[in-house]
Amino acid sequence: MRSRLSALYVLAALCCLFSCSGGNRTAGKDNVNEVRHFPSVGAPGIYTDPAERMDYVAEHFWDAFMDTSFTGRCDSLYVKGVPKEELETKFGLFSTALWQIDISSAAAAVTKLFRLSEMAELSDTSSNVFETIASYALKYFYDPNSPVRNEEFYLPYVRGLAESPAVPDNMKPAYSYDASMCSLNRVGSQAADFAFKDLSGKVHTLRGVNADFTLLFFSNPGCPSCKEITEALESDPGIHNLLEEGRLAVVNIYIDLELDKWRSYAAGYPAEWLSGYDYKYIIRTDQIYNVRAIPSLYLLDKEKKVLLKDAPQDKVFALLSSLAG
Repeated sequence: MRSRLSALYVLAALCCLFSCSGGNRTAGKDNVNEVRHFPSVGAPGIYTDPAERMDYVAEHFWDAFMDTSFTGRCDSLYVKGVPKEELETKFGLFSTALWQIDISSAAAAVTKLFRLSEMAELSDTSSNVFETIASYALKYFYDPNSPVRNEEFYLPYVRGLAESPAVPDNMKPAYSYDASMCSLNRVGSQAADFAFKDLSGKVHTLRGVNADFTLLFFSNPGCPSCKEITEALESDPGIHNLLEEGRLAVVNIYIDLELDKWRSYAAGYPAEWLSGYDYKYIIRTDQIYNVRAIPSLYLLDKEKKVLLKDAPQDKVFALLSSLAG
């Protein structure tokens, strides 16, 4: 079950993004034991459009930190001279910035980060950059409880890990599997269709749902976070209007085996939702969807193309609010 998602984290991170101080020490050959703050990044004055400034920050976020002319202290407390706690905070800010730019730019920024960290490892195997950044990528991009998780961010990184000469061969199959899971139902692709039965036993299909937008909600009976999302959906006036106008459909799916428990609970779901269970048990096997934790939210357009995939609750509600006008 997911932990409570915090929109405050995202807001605070964005407020800090351009104000956090830092700076590199003077480069030199004898800086192996030096410590420093994470080098600050800011867009040059020629970039006046906020979107362009954010693109620039995301693309160049790691340039100064990864500068090979500075080695810095590398041990259990420091990475290239930066305290690990500070470095992780900066990775959180980077992850937040990626949500503010388009998917292709975000993927390019992550790909660049991977190549820089791989280069650091291949040039100096005593460095702890590669394994530290990989652990943060997993934690922030892919952990089901991360408030900034996004499989589109993790995919280029984990693909890099699966193919990198810096990764032991016995670890590559696990990374390849994660990459294949991240490749299911990608943003912009058509979501995989599946059949499900409602409480009366009637069979429906995802593609058969007729609405401008479909919120695919994988839930479990009695799940506190599922209840929180349900109450939020019911209480939001904009979402209520989308449902009343028929522009939005909520497809609420149970994928586990305790059907008696689901049946006793399903009658309490909102009447305007289409609630059912995966009677063929294909979703829980990771064949067509990678439901790593419950709840899980997907937002689809009229053609069932994926707009948001297993996205944090606040991201889903923000997009729905914009659709409601």
